[in-house]
Amino acid sequence: MNKIDKALFLFNGNQKKEEMEQKLSQTVPVLAKDIERLYVVQTKSLSHLQETCKHYADSVDIIIILGGDGTVHECVNAIASLKKRPALAVLPGGTCNDFSRMLGMPQNLNQAARALVNGQVRAVDIGHSNDRYFLNFWGIGLVTETSVNIDREQKNRFGVLSYFLSTLRTINQAVPFTYKVTAGGEEKQGEAVLIMILNGKFLGTQEIPVHSIDVQDGKLDLLIVKNSSLTMFKELMLINQGDVDPDALTELSHLQAEQIVVESTEEREIDMDGEIHGSTPASIQVLPAYLKMVFVDSYGKNNFHV
Repeated sequence: MNKIDKALFLFNGNQKKEEMEQKLSQTVPVLAKDIERLYVVQTKSLSHLQETCKHYADSVDIIIILGGDGTVHECVNAIASLKKRPALAVLPGGTCNDFSRMLGMPQNLNQAARALVNGQVRAVDIGHSNDRYFLNFWGIGLVTETSVNIDREQKNRFGVLSYFLSTLRTINQAVPFTYKVTAGGEEKQGEAVLIMILNGKFLGTQEIPVHSIDVQDGKLDLLIVKNSSLTMFKELMLINQGDVDPDALTELSHLQAEQIVVESTEEREIDMDGEIHGSTPASIQVLPAYLKMVFVDSYGKNNFHV
């Protein structure tokens, strides 16, 4: 296998020393064997992370991120507007690691590092909303309230379980809001508890049961949830089967589009990839094949090409 010439390895320095040392020992030695020049940078703040990505973007082939979905989101936003954008690789160093799951990465760090150097770089779509970029999802309603309701102490103690606890609290308090959505030549309006615009297939470690979601199809999947009821979950399963009459859905609306405009009677905070940024109204569009990312097809194949 041809070695990667130059790579930037980023990790969050704001974590416990023992935890950080363990993660580094499982990943850096593996990567160093197959990368000619590996620059390892410990980031201390959001601004430091952004500055480091921009500083190295023009001189490395790949940026390897050891971190969670929030860290990946910020790296994407740091390089998305640059003329030269290196490939991105994600090692599962966070709580849910939805990005790494989307890329087929093993969730064991050592295995992920080994799979990474044997991975394949592919172009992926990303979403753009106002002045921000997103890789996985854009949402208002329940998803935003779930993010806001996460107890940071619970997150540190219980990890993924904290997201489910927050979701349960939020569903019990769900209040519908009035919306108008324009997408793919269609206009939809009414009341909903959740509007999601999806590019990736995983949310909170779980694969979203909508078969048409594809990070390489040049489209975004719009999902409008009118009510968080048992009927909604049943309709979601029908959508996943792919053979459903849209007019037969009473609690959900689903369609694909390249550009979407979302309005609401009251301002709603926007959640992009688990981070709160901005509020409605918003115009969202897909940027096809915009970034390069490392996918893992089948562990052990030597097929890494930048």
